[in-house]
Amino acid sequence: MNRLLFVLTGTCLLLTFYTVNVAAQNTARRPNIVFIFSDDHAYQAISAYGNKLVQTPNIDRIAREGALFKNTFITNSICGPSRACLLTGKYSHINGYKLNERKFDDSQQVFPELLQQAGYQTAWVGKLHLGSVPKGLDYWNILPGQGHYYNPDFIKTGYDTSRITGYVTDIITDFSIDWINQRDTSKPFFLVIGQKATHREWLPALEDLGAYDDIDFPVPSTFYDDYKGRLAAQKQDMTIDKTMTLAMDLKVHVNYEKARDYSRMNPEQKKIFYDYYENKISKEFDEKKLTGDALARWKYQRYLKDYLSTAKSLDRNIGRVLDYLDKNGMAENTIVVYASDQGFYMGEHGWFDKRFMYEESLRTAFVMRYPGVVKPGTVISQFALGIDWAPTILDVAKVKIPGAIQGKSLLPLLEAGNKNITWRKNMYYHYYEFPEPHHVYPHFGIRTEKYKLIRFYGGADSWELFDLAKDPGELNNIYGDEKNEKIVAALKTDLRKLIVEYKDEEALQLLEN
Repeated sequence: MNRLLFVLTGTCLLLTFYTVNVAAQNTARRPNIVFIFSDDHAYQAISAYGNKLVQTPNIDRIAREGALFKNTFITNSICGPSRACLLTGKYSHINGYKLNERKFDDSQQVFPELLQQAGYQTAWVGKLHLGSVPKGLDYWNILPGQGHYYNPDFIKTGYDTSRITGYVTDIITDFSIDWINQRDTSKPFFLVIGQKATHREWLPALEDLGAYDDIDFPVPSTFYDDYKGRLAAQKQDMTIDKTMTLAMDLKVHVNYEKARDYSRMNPEQKKIFYDYYENKISKEFDEKKLTGDALARWKYQRYLKDYLSTAKSLDRNIGRVLDYLDKNGMAENTIVVYASDQGFYMGEHGWFDKRFMYEESLRTAFVMRYPGVVKPGTVISQFALGIDWAPTILDVAKVKIPGAIQGKSLLPLLEAGNKNITWRKNMYYHYYEFPEPHHVYPHFGIRTEKYKLIRFYGGADSWELFDLAKDPGELNNIYGDEKNEKIVAALKTDLRKLIVEYKDEEALQLLEN
């Protein structure tokens, strides 16, 4: 009897050891995930997406060694709401965060807490911009609000606040790498590196000032758009010509006593900044005595030079992360994603900023490296949405995707490459913030491979229809043309289906009135 008991006890111990060991091995095999999330970084400013005048070698490297998504669209093109969609996998009207500068409902489920429950360590470093810290983060070290480019403040786990000397993109990367170094190596990890760049007012790292001053950037073909037939576009306030300021945006004769970033600098930093913007740029501006179209074109050039110089540091720091993973033997078991929270206008339609459902702000950059699963050089043309990122991450981490999530895992596309696969043929968009800061009227709409139908409301009540194949610049609103009545009817039917599918009661009421 004692011998039998001994054997049974020993067997149970072996089975327990085996079970624990297998669980540990399964945990170890699950990939680490690094999600680098920038702010307002236009896809058309990335060489992997076709820019020939500037190079983004490290973003390009992720695409080259993994997958580039050609058609990734944001469902509400504005900073905070885009992050809320990332966290929840749900549209803004469902997660409750429709507008910037509100408080995110942190009682709702977010995907990092599901990763955490499944044994992942989770962290968010840098820009969060949601007015609260969501559940499911073991560690966070974030910028208050929008944060600052130079010598920024950070609030970390425990709500300790400190000011760090240096440039924000470098510091966020430093903190991210430090956290990876200090993590529990027995567990996989998920880390968001939330970069502030390239948000307005486009302040480059001091070492990058003037990086593109020798380039004369071509003016976009739609720069002189007159907005004919597009009521909401006529009423916006986001033009380079009239809205973009010389002092705040372009740093011409900065009010140094009130400039919020300049006041944070130490004497050495101030000297470098002053020498460039006052002694070079402001002096050049004074000498030219520009007016009218010549002034608008000069502002465009200065905008791109500062914006792209700010992006230069962003790409360089992405390279630091990739190099770190290589040197520490982590690259083969770490998924690396690069995405921007939305698109941005690089002078198209004469604009900067985002918001509109037009292509430059609707579409965003999204590249993903997944060693052993995604074939290097994969290009995916099917529609991906910002709400798809959460279920995709859960899927690759082998975590069950909750039924309440509205996005779809992109893993089937990644595994199949760009082969024939049943996938969405259209997408739904809804934007809300009005009137400040850029007087863009609220609107919702549908985009298919060939057409885009938009319904503006709130004072600029109107419809717009574009044939994207014939009119990629979206200059010719063909809504109301008799010959397009069948197209409009079909699009409205599909739009209604999407509105019902995504449970957007406000849009449904507007559509049926």
